[in-house]
Amino acid sequence: MKIIEGGVTAAKGFKAASTEANIKYSGREDMLLIYSESPCTAAGVFTSNVVKAAPVVWDKKICDDIHPVHAIVANSGIANACTGEEGKKICEDTAICAANLLDIPKDSVLVASTGVIGMQMDISKLEKGIEQMVPKLSDSLEAGTGAAKAIMTTDTHNKQMAVEFEVGGKTCTIGALAKGSGMIHPNMCTMLSFVTTDVAISHELLKQALKKVVVDTFNMISVDGDMSTNDSLMVLANGEAGNEEITEKGEAYDSFEEALYKICYEMARMLAGDGEGATALFTAHVKNADTKDNARTLAKSVICSSLTKAMIYGHDANFGRILCALGYSGVAFDPEKIELSIESSKGSVLLFKDGKPIDFEEEYATGILSEKEVIAQVDMKMGSEEATAWGCDLTYDYVKINADYRS
Repeated sequence: MKIIEGGVTAAKGFKAASTEANIKYSGREDMLLIYSESPCTAAGVFTSNVVKAAPVVWDKKICDDIHPVHAIVANSGIANACTGEEGKKICEDTAICAANLLDIPKDSVLVASTGVIGMQMDISKLEKGIEQMVPKLSDSLEAGTGAAKAIMTTDTHNKQMAVEFEVGGKTCTIGALAKGSGMIHPNMCTMLSFVTTDVAISHELLKQALKKVVVDTFNMISVDGDMSTNDSLMVLANGEAGNEEITEKGEAYDSFEEALYKICYEMARMLAGDGEGATALFTAHVKNADTKDNARTLAKSVICSSLTKAMIYGHDANFGRILCALGYSGVAFDPEKIELSIESSKGSVLLFKDGKPIDFEEEYATGILSEKEVIAQVDMKMGSEEATAWGCDLTYDYVKINADYRS
């Protein structure tokens, strides 16, 4: 497996386009279209928030009913969440417009939105946007990059990547794009991400692979503790790589799952590091826990703590905040046994061991905490399980961005 240049247009048979539809923003593109002429097997994982946006309800039904999928239409600016029956009709009318122009069934069109909650969308703008994008569909790198940029909201940069790997002697590709900067919190997902692959794989195994890899990737990130109404991760597989369809677990399935994990792992880190107002990616690695679930819980507790996030922003080695977050996680452990250190590209420093603080040079620790990625290493000394979670620091700019988000 190797990382290659590209995003959602890297896999064979996938095209993309973007356009300025003026849904809420002006002077920038705010709509995307992803299309495969070949029908795709589709799987999705969606927000666990009880308040679900209309597009989530639309997409979940299509993925669960095992409909072949050809296209994704997405917009930024307005979330189409908490919009009642009108919001549901917007999803259907959007799918009908794309279906008519692409000559495909309406239930082969997935719809996604991100932006302000509670605002109604103008269907005429969506329809015009689709009309503008269909003739522009392209499999070029530029088209994929344009699509990644079009669904940005408070993101500071677009997020995309692609990997190449082999299945049964055939070269296969997975590409992806994602957006997310705020309302990022664990338990699926915390953003929009669209993954395309030319692998031939059954719906059941595609779904299994996605649900497995999301647990230790997108479900292990947090920016602000707020779970969105719109979070969606969807994978389309069109089979154009020409491999024998993966219908059972084995070497071929393992290769696909490994590549899907790599994509989701890297995209999750990109999202966490680009949290609203963030200056650093904050990683918590818990090792030697008694169970995998406890390792996950402990790591997430650390990166979700507002006090530890503020500690990272202030470059202050106030390790008591990390210990506190571990202590209220709900996991039982002996604080007299754990070992805690922080590290970055500047080095590593041990802060706490055997129930007491370790003497360390404050200036050196501050230097470690001043890098673009800071890692808290926690050794529980209880077993052999480990987990990693990703977040970001908490800055003044986070409040500024969200205080006037609607305006």
